[in-house]
Amino acid sequence: MLFRDSAAAVTARRLEGSLALHLTEQFVHLHGYRPGMSEVRSWERSIPALTDALLDAGLGQVEVLLEYGLPLTSKRADAVLAGVHPTTHEPSYVVVELKQWSEAHPDEDDPVLCRVDAYTHPVLNPIEQVRGYCDYLVAFNGALAEHPERIFGAAYLDNATAFGVGGLDEVGESERGRLFTADRRGDFLSFLRSRLAPVSGAEAADQLLAGRIQPSKQLMKVAAQEVREREQFVLLDEQRVAYEMVLKAVRKAHEADHKEVLVVTGGPGTGKSVIALSLLGELYRRNIPALHATGSQSFTKTMRKVAGARKREVQDLFKYFNSFMTARRNGLDVLICDEAHRIRETSANRYTPAAQRTSKPQIEELIDAARVPVFLLDQHQVVRPGEMGTVEEIRVAAAAKNLACRVIPLDSQFRCGGSDAYVRWVVRLLGLEGEHTVAWEPDGRMELGIVDSPGELEEFLRERQSKGYSARMSAGYCWRWSDAKPGEPLPADVVIGDWARPWNLKGERSVMGAPPSALWATDPAGFGQVGCVYTAQGFEYDWSGVIMGPDLVWREDRWIIDRAASKDPVFKRSTPDDDVNRLIRNTYKVLLTRGMVGTVIYSTDAETRAKLRELVQPPMRDAVSVRRRPVTRHG
Repeated sequence: MLFRDSAAAVTARRLEGSLALHLTEQFVHLHGYRPGMSEVRSWERSIPALTDALLDAGLGQVEVLLEYGLPLTSKRADAVLAGVHPTTHEPSYVVVELKQWSEAHPDEDDPVLCRVDAYTHPVLNPIEQVRGYCDYLVAFNGALAEHPERIFGAAYLDNATAFGVGGLDEVGESERGRLFTADRRGDFLSFLRSRLAPVSGAEAADQLLAGRIQPSKQLMKVAAQEVREREQFVLLDEQRVAYEMVLKAVRKAHEADHKEVLVVTGGPGTGKSVIALSLLGELYRRNIPALHATGSQSFTKTMRKVAGARKREVQDLFKYFNSFMTARRNGLDVLICDEAHRIRETSANRYTPAAQRTSKPQIEELIDAARVPVFLLDQHQVVRPGEMGTVEEIRVAAAAKNLACRVIPLDSQFRCGGSDAYVRWVVRLLGLEGEHTVAWEPDGRMELGIVDSPGELEEFLRERQSKGYSARMSAGYCWRWSDAKPGEPLPADVVIGDWARPWNLKGERSVMGAPPSALWATDPAGFGQVGCVYTAQGFEYDWSGVIMGPDLVWREDRWIIDRAASKDPVFKRSTPDDDVNRLIRNTYKVLLTRGMVGTVIYSTDAETRAKLRELVQPPMRDAVSVRRRPVTRHG
C-alpha cells in the first residue's frame, strides 16, 4: 500500500501538490525502481476522480487505501475504500479499479477479455479484474474470509461513456464486479452511498490491515481438487489473460482447424504452474484431450502422486518432454509444457531404443504433438548444459512450420511473499541482467537474513518449522553426492567444518525415513537433508535456507565463478566457461527464490559473507523479532 488516509485528507494532499510525489517515493521504496510516467499520470488523473466522487457523495471520512497490495502477491488494487455499511453497521469495503480508457470493446471471441486501442493484445475486462481482486482478498485475508459479504467491487471509467465501453457488461455484473462510466457518475455515487456510511472508516481499515494472512495455497496440496473438482486458485490480471488466451486458441482449433503456439513467460513465482494446473483442470472437466508435461522428474512424479492419488487416469495426465517422440501429429488438443526452460535439444538418450531415435528437435516434437502447444518458461532458470527452452528458440521452431507464436508475459510476483523488490534484488545481486548489486531494503513482504554458520542456518529453520512453517535447506552443487545404501544412514556428503548433512535422496524409494527425491520439497521428512537445484526447482516452501558454496564467491567488486569447485556431473570439460558462469548464477537464482515467507543465506566463504552482511541489514535476529505471527496452513 502506498498511502492511506480519509478521502478528505487525500484530496487535501492532492490540492497541495504532494500526493503524486509521495506515491512515487513510496513506490520506489517498496519496489526498488521508479514507476513509469504512465502510472504517475494515471494517479494524477484517476485518484481525483475517485476522491471527488466520494466527497460529492458525502463520504469524506471514508478511509482510502491507495495501491493496496494484495497479500502474497505483487498485484495492487488501485484503491480499497474502508468504512461502515449504512444498513448493517458492520465494516464494509469497496475495491475500485480505476481506468482512464475512453473506449473499450469486448474481445470478439471472449467477453472476459477486451480490446483497448492503447494495447496490441487483449486485456482483462475490468469487471472481471475487480471481481478477481475481491475473490482473492476473501481467499487470503482473514478479516474477509469469515465475512465475504462485506466486500464489493467496482470498475470506474471516469473518462468513458456507456456507449464507448458498450458490451463490457456481457460478462455479467455482480456485487463484486460493477461497471460505472462518466455518464453514469450519479449511479456510482448511489452505489458508494449504499455500501458506505458517512462516518469514519479508520477502524474498518485497521481491521482489514490486521487481517490474518492465509498462506499461499501450495501447488501440490491442492492439485487433486484443482484437476478433479473445481479451481482452488484465483487467477489475477495477466494470469487470467494467459488462461483465457489458451482457451480461446482451443476454441479456434475446434472451430476452424486452427493451430497456434503460445508462450507464457515469467520469473519464479509469477504463477506459471498455477496457470498450467488451472488449464489442465478446466480442459479435463470439459473432456478436451490435454496433457501436462515437464522436463523435471521431481515435479512430474510429485504431480502424479498428489493429483493422481486415487485415479490412475489423473496420473496419466502428467508426462515428460521426451514422451512425445512417436506421438501422432496433432493427436492432442492441448499440450501444456510447464518449466519449458528445461526443454533439451533432443529427446533421445542412452536408454532410447534405436528404433525411436531421430534427429528431430525436442521443441519440434512438442509443437507437433498438439493443436495448441503451450510453453510456460523462465529463461533465468536454465541450469544445465543442453537446456534450450527460450522464447527465441520456440519462435524459430514455430516460424519454420508457418505457425503463429503468441507470447504472453507475466510480471506479478506470487512467491517470495509477493515481493517483486526481492526478486529484482536477487537478479541484481547475481548480475544476471548486467545490473550492479544493491543493498536490500526490507519491504514488509519478504524477510532476508545472513547467518555465520550452517548450524545457525539449520537451527533457525528448525525453529521456524516448530511454529508451523515449512522449511528446507538447499545448496550449490559443491559436494560429491554418494549413493544411499539400504539399511544405512544417508551419507553426510555436505561437510562444512564439523557440520555435516546428507543430500536429498537420489532414488525413488524412501531410505531410513528420508523421502524419495521427487518428494523432498513436499514431504515434511525432507527437512534435515540438503536439496540441490534439480530437486528444488519448481517447488516452494515458507522458509528457504540457502548454502552458497565455493563455486560462487565475491572478490573485491565482483563475483568469481570457480568451476573447479562445482561437483555437478553435467559440467563437462567441453562446457564453455561462459555457459558454466551463467548456469551457476542461474542455479543460485533458483535456490534464492524458493521461499514464500523468508530466505536465510550462508556462504562458505568469509569474504562473501562479509559482502552479503554489507548488503543485508538489519541482522536476521532483529528481523525475526518483528516477524508477524505464524500463519495457519490449509491443505
